[in-house]
Amino acid sequence: MKNFDWIIFFLLLLLMFSGVFFIYSASSTKVGNVITTENYYLKQILWIIISIIMLFILQKIPYNIIDIFIVPLYIFSLILLVLALFFPQVKGSHRWIQLGFMNFQASELAKLSLILIIAKFLSKSRLSEIAILRTVILFSLGPIILILMEPDLGTALTIIFSVFAILAVSDLPFFYLILFISPLFSIITSFSLLLYGIYIVALILILLRINLSKVVIGFTVVINSFFFFITPIIWNNLKTYQQERILSFINPMHSPFGSGYQIIQSKIAIGSGGLLGKGFLSGTQKNLNFLPEHHTDFIFSVIGEEFGFLGCMFLLLFLFLFLFRISNRILSLNRKVFRYAAVGMLAYLSFQIVVNVGMNIGIMPTTGIPLPFISYGGSNLLINVLAVGLILKFINEKSIFL
Repeated sequence: MKNFDWIIFFLLLLLMFSGVFFIYSASSTKVGNVITTENYYLKQILWIIISIIMLFILQKIPYNIIDIFIVPLYIFSLILLVLALFFPQVKGSHRWIQLGFMNFQASELAKLSLILIIAKFLSKSRLSEIAILRTVILFSLGPIILILMEPDLGTALTIIFSVFAILAVSDLPFFYLILFISPLFSIITSFSLLLYGIYIVALILILLRINLSKVVIGFTVVINSFFFFITPIIWNNLKTYQQERILSFINPMHSPFGSGYQIIQSKIAIGSGGLLGKGFLSGTQKNLNFLPEHHTDFIFSVIGEEFGFLGCMFLLLFLFLFLFRISNRILSLNRKVFRYAAVGMLAYLSFQIVVNVGMNIGIMPTTGIPLPFISYGGSNLLINVLAVGLILKFINEKSIFL
């Protein structure tokens, strides 16, 4: 524990117990002088205690022992993802494995195990570019497909973002990332042939400028054209609620009492909080139950309504300091497996924060991604804390592997 980063740990504690405070507020209803509170905050405290214990146990286990269990853990997470599909739907998806005394979200474990197994195999020396790509595709495809089958688009996007972050710091040439990201713009421009034409010409000029071969450029154009033509087909095969979410993101008033309802109510709650907020337990959108999922996905809206702009800024400041401290420390990790895994974990935590806050203020679609360490949820909290615990372990053990 000589190199244990207590600053990261104390910032983690600060965030988690701030989450308990906000969960208590979000799960309490105040009518006059009568306050009714559900016990979500007590369950969250229990999960915090379990998570902290697991974090310190993790510090005592040599990484070589952890490395032995990475492949079995990955296989186990795939089995759980398959099992989740056979459990009853909860809120329209098969995300949860119901164990009687608790519900566990299998995709949370899949995120962590996928990052660890990709870091393990990419850290091998003298991997060719094809071998790197083959490794990433081989391990990523199964979890992503199974998670999309639940369906859980938010978690699938989180995993994809984490994998891209690992590839960005790997030995893979940077132009490959351009090739991977380019289909996204083909999807965005698929509604307009003119915009797609402008985009594809710009892409070709960029690829020519970095001296790629004509074969690679031609392949890239073919792949982008495939996504351009397949996007309308995929759109027509999306479930109605998924189409509604996307349309409501573009224009919340498209369905103000349907898929746009959450975004509209969330923006009303945050906007009505003003600079200082309405005060602890005094959020009307929450108390009158206009704001759905106010202790999980939309807890940031409760914070904005009751504690105002300053309350939101303080929370975002602590989250920024936490992520900045982690990013600053992992820069010094020389062992590839440590650096790749830490970057992947930092990426998925950052992505979840940006997406959750974004959907609460209406600049991103509703995806069902919770706010890490703040939103209520045992499995999400446990896996996030274990991810931070592994990062702390990498920092603590880095001197051993110099």
